[in-house]
Amino acid sequence: MDTPQVSTKIEFSSLFLSHQKTAKALKKGSLEKRKAKLNAIKNWLLEHQSELHQGEYLDLKKPQDEVNVTELYPLVAEAKHAISHLKEWTTPQPIKSSLAFFGTRSFVHYEPKGTALIISPWNYPLLLSLGPLISAIAAGNTVILKPSEFTPATNKVILQMIHELFDQEEVEVIEGEADVSASLLELPFDHIFFTGSPQVGKVVMTAAAKHLSSVTLELGGKSPTIIDETANLNDAAAKLSWAKWTNAGQTCVAPDYLFVHKSKKESFLKLYREATQKMYGQKENYTSIVNVKHYQRLDQTLKDAIEKGANVLISGDNSPENLDIQPVVIENVTEEMRVMKEEIFGPILPIMTYQNLDEVIDFINARPKPLALYLYSKSKRNKKRLLAETSSGALVFNDSVLHFGHPHLPAGGVNNSGLGKAHGHAGFLAFSHDKSIMSQQIGLTVASTVRPPYSRLKKKLIQFMLKYL
Repeated sequence: MDTPQVSTKIEFSSLFLSHQKTAKALKKGSLEKRKAKLNAIKNWLLEHQSELHQGEYLDLKKPQDEVNVTELYPLVAEAKHAISHLKEWTTPQPIKSSLAFFGTRSFVHYEPKGTALIISPWNYPLLLSLGPLISAIAAGNTVILKPSEFTPATNKVILQMIHELFDQEEVEVIEGEADVSASLLELPFDHIFFTGSPQVGKVVMTAAAKHLSSVTLELGGKSPTIIDETANLNDAAAKLSWAKWTNAGQTCVAPDYLFVHKSKKESFLKLYREATQKMYGQKENYTSIVNVKHYQRLDQTLKDAIEKGANVLISGDNSPENLDIQPVVIENVTEEMRVMKEEIFGPILPIMTYQNLDEVIDFINARPKPLALYLYSKSKRNKKRLLAETSSGALVFNDSVLHFGHPHLPAGGVNNSGLGKAHGHAGFLAFSHDKSIMSQQIGLTVASTVRPPYSRLKKKLIQFMLKYL
């Protein structure tokens, strides 16, 4: 169906009212209809790979195989996972009762929240738009999707898919810049799912508070990586090369800075150079920076570090015309440098050495809680210490980034790096209201034995309950 784009505040309000009406109808819809919609999304993605590849190449020069591995596969897996588990997720969960509630039956019923707004970023324009959409549809909601204005070619393909599979009153895509997001945020959505920076996340949360809308905030931050003295350096070099340089470092869970044990630094750097060259030495395997603004931001961040004393250990030939920044590794970084203050979100990796794990833990804990924390180690003791002594959205041992695509694992941050969880069952729950249901028997109940007036017998019963029930 060829549906015209909604573009004004009045049209936004009219569209939202139609979504509210549809949301009420969807609450009565069957699971089979939800599964059919999810299956339609999955099949459309598989059948239109060439259009999706072309869109991402035009927006980010992203290689076709990288799109398949980092976006299409996780989306297809997410849809399959939701389809196969939807009956289990929606089945009311019985709740055990204590003796004080003898005679009652209680359970938790999952119902759609209703109307959902998804505001997605530019770095993984398919995955971070359609992943939350799959969760919202699985939970039975209507959705208005606001993708980033920085990826117009990919947005066009998403819009085509949505208009072919859904009525406008159920799912719609609205494009535009920040003012469009601001207008949408004035509407009383039942749930808002935002992926982006902590700074904008605070704006979204403030807007949601006006309507007491629930939110999922998938934010970011500086995710630390540690290579200790027991790590397998070949393994760590290969995994970190992919995790840091894929999508040119424009990944919310990418390693932001690296601590290497002093005794392993030179050996690791040699292997890291080799792994980086092997994977990304050819331009066709490497993504570009999204636009001139972000290219200049990264260029200034690197210049700031060098001017303040950082040394460049690995670099390549950059191309401002092609928005191409080759992988950069720097050392001798300090806390006064922008590269250590701000989330890098690009192909620059600061490396620091350490002698004692205590200093690394203290460094991490002195900063906002990261979205992810990575430790490459064979030491059970070090793994236990990181688990017990740090806080992060995710903690991954001997790999990086991979956890984000795991459909069974909740994905999300903590405090400054995010609120709420996504993916799989956690994503379904994010867009669902877990309603408490209790059914009481008629007539004599435990509760009726302790109602006023309080006779001597009732007082004894109350004391008995306090002690034993």
